[in-house]
Amino acid sequence: MRRIGFLNRLMKQKNSARNFFQFGKAKGDTGKYETIVSTGLVSPERSVPEEIEKPCYYFKNMPPGNTLGSPEIKTPSQIEAMRLSGKLAARVLRECGKLATVGTTTDEIDAFAHGRIIEANAYPSPLRYAGFPKSICTSINNIACHGIPDDRQLANGDIINIDVTVFLNGYHGDCSKTFLVGDVDERGSFLVEATSSCLDQCISLCGPDVEFKEIGKFIEKYCDERGLESIAVFIGHGIGSYFHGPPEIFHYYNEFPGKMQPGMTFTIEPILSLGGSEIAVLKDGWTAISLDGARSAQFEHTILITETGTEILTRD
Repeated sequence: MRRIGFLNRLMKQKNSARNFFQFGKAKGDTGKYETIVSTGLVSPERSVPEEIEKPCYYFKNMPPGNTLGSPEIKTPSQIEAMRLSGKLAARVLRECGKLATVGTTTDEIDAFAHGRIIEANAYPSPLRYAGFPKSICTSINNIACHGIPDDRQLANGDIINIDVTVFLNGYHGDCSKTFLVGDVDERGSFLVEATSSCLDQCISLCGPDVEFKEIGKFIEKYCDERGLESIAVFIGHGIGSYFHGPPEIFHYYNEFPGKMQPGMTFTIEPILSLGGSEIAVLKDGWTAISLDGARSAQFEHTILITETGTEILTRD
């Protein structure tokens, strides 16, 4: 989940999404899939036991975290705590992926994830974050990001990004993956595989004294070579005891300053599209859909910069 960075730009686009059928059409071959044109029925908020440690935004509606400023250098004890939260997030994500089958609703996946996180004595980070109503994000086909789990059943040929973040012992772990549902067409399969590989290669670039901008530069070149577009409005972010903080990780060519240092923890989470990069936010204030109806895929890890390279904290 990344309701940060270009938040104001997103909110300006919100009012443009009143009628999906006024949107444009993607150029070129985007494959065969069911376009999502409206959101479904959202079930009531799921309860969290009193004894579960909760982030401050659970008790008071707060704006998204600030991603500006100097990145935090984690202590060994903080890093160990993040290993535990990252491992839990990765495990829940893997288990959720097994439910990404034809006929399952995204609300059922949310209920499962909520239960597994609570069982681990952790808190589902998206719940109540800036007003988000559910415990995970589920983004299908042309929903680029922040899809709210609802009563829609997954259809044969869907692709679905499931985004899981947990708050365990005072620290967040954040990851996502795009899953294939049933028989996905060739273009959809290509998109998912290419986005997964893009994230892997971004992580391989990272290490001490590497400039953050190298990530965005690589993604833009990667997309150009494959006829894809990066949905640049969404960015990676620092993470720790806070859900979102510095540094900002841009998924497009940029010249912003800043270097990675040992002890920094942040997410890399490119969203790549078969069509254009423009999005709009629906009336719910969260669901971000492509203006041209094209599908996108996303993969995300929380990583740690070490003395010699990187450690993926959300690897299962």
